[in-house]
Amino acid sequence: MKVSIALLLVSSIVFGQTKNKINTENKQSKSVTVYTTSPESDLKIAKTNQELFKPAGQPLETQLCVFVHPTKKNQTFLGIGGAITDASAEVFAALPKDKQEELLNAYFDKEKGIGYTIIRTNINSCDFGSDSYTYIEEGDKDLKTFSIEHDRAFKIPMIKKAMAKADKTTFYASPWSPPAFMKDTKNMLKGGKLLPEYYQSWANYYVKFVQEYEKEGIPVWGLTIQNEPMATQTWESCIYTAEEERDFLKKYLGPTLHKNGLKNLKITVWDHNRDLLTQRATTMLDDAEAAKYVWGIGFHWYESWSGGNPMFENVAKVHQMYPDKNLLFTEGCVEKFNAENYQLWANGQRYGRSMIHDFNNGTVGWTDWNILLDQNGGPNHVGNFCFSPIHGDLATGELIYTPSYYFIGHFSKFIKPGAKNITNSVSRSQLIATTFQNPNGEFVTIVMNESDKELTYFLNNNNQASELKIPAKAIQTLIY
Repeated sequence: MKVSIALLLVSSIVFGQTKNKINTENKQSKSVTVYTTSPESDLKIAKTNQELFKPAGQPLETQLCVFVHPTKKNQTFLGIGGAITDASAEVFAALPKDKQEELLNAYFDKEKGIGYTIIRTNINSCDFGSDSYTYIEEGDKDLKTFSIEHDRAFKIPMIKKAMAKADKTTFYASPWSPPAFMKDTKNMLKGGKLLPEYYQSWANYYVKFVQEYEKEGIPVWGLTIQNEPMATQTWESCIYTAEEERDFLKKYLGPTLHKNGLKNLKITVWDHNRDLLTQRATTMLDDAEAAKYVWGIGFHWYESWSGGNPMFENVAKVHQMYPDKNLLFTEGCVEKFNAENYQLWANGQRYGRSMIHDFNNGTVGWTDWNILLDQNGGPNHVGNFCFSPIHGDLATGELIYTPSYYFIGHFSKFIKPGAKNITNSVSRSQLIATTFQNPNGEFVTIVMNESDKELTYFLNNNNQASELKIPAKAIQTLIY
């Protein structure tokens, strides 16, 4: 009996020592997996290396560091995606079947592609499409002729295929203009305003759209009230002051959606640039009757084309003022299409820079503009040709992947819906970074090198650090 007890004690001690050794080894062997996209190589979201974390002391002044603060959790991540416009769907339908499948995988398959989970589309026509249209006959105030038959040709089939390819999608829609007869200009194009006598009819229009799309098996998560409500464009556009948008929401759209059993729809206001973001937000959200219908504030990036500051600080200010409301990037693209610039690295960098700063300032989701355009940057019925992350060359039947696709993929492929943004910081301005913690506990840090030199830096998390290298002008995703 004594021998047995002694053996058990020895066995227990040995097992305990072995277990402690294994735990120590596991703790020491925790590593970071690095995925890199670089302009100086063929690396495109490529797994480049895996480095160990080691105990970290006080960093030196001369060290370049990315500090992750794991207990400082911020907004919950909704997703990343793009818009399936008429233009995208028309080009998609003209591609060979194998290229259609490739495109769907490239965007919506989380293993073969970059795992998009958000889809936006247009209500009535926008500039990106071959024609201008509405869902009713001109003058039909009561919407008796309402039909989405136009969308069944191209848009709806592509949206359904995208949703089938993705695990789960968040789908929302935005109008560019009411029908011409509802506006003071009697024209869907070139701005104009919704006439007050048609406010209720226009509110009913949103309800009809949602109901008809859901009959098609496309669940609608949300709506924005108006795309770019302060821009008089050559294409479909409609102007609302902040007060007009507020009053349309609280007196017409909000109550109408609730009355028709659609109170769970997420309503996003503004849907325009960062420049006037704070003014629109305060006008809408300081009014309790309007604010109760608002899920979030949407914004675009086009103000930065003026040569000024992209105004990321306005996103942060709205987040600080209204932490209970959500910030959603609803549109951005590289304008002024030129086929010679398909592989212009700066286009991709613009995406990476915007996404990092927007997420660090409280944004929950990020929606690119057209997911697919042709070799001319269209079709666009007013000649406003632009870039998309992937182009379909209808002359050759081939897909053209641009740097923007890979930059977006460094976020969308690795950050999962439900992730928490984690506060991070960098010690030198050559790097910018953002961090999330996925629902499974893993951390995802995206790092961009803004300099034209390879840099050595330390990823510092919870007193553990890993020494890493990033090529010039590259973007990396770090998983740990």
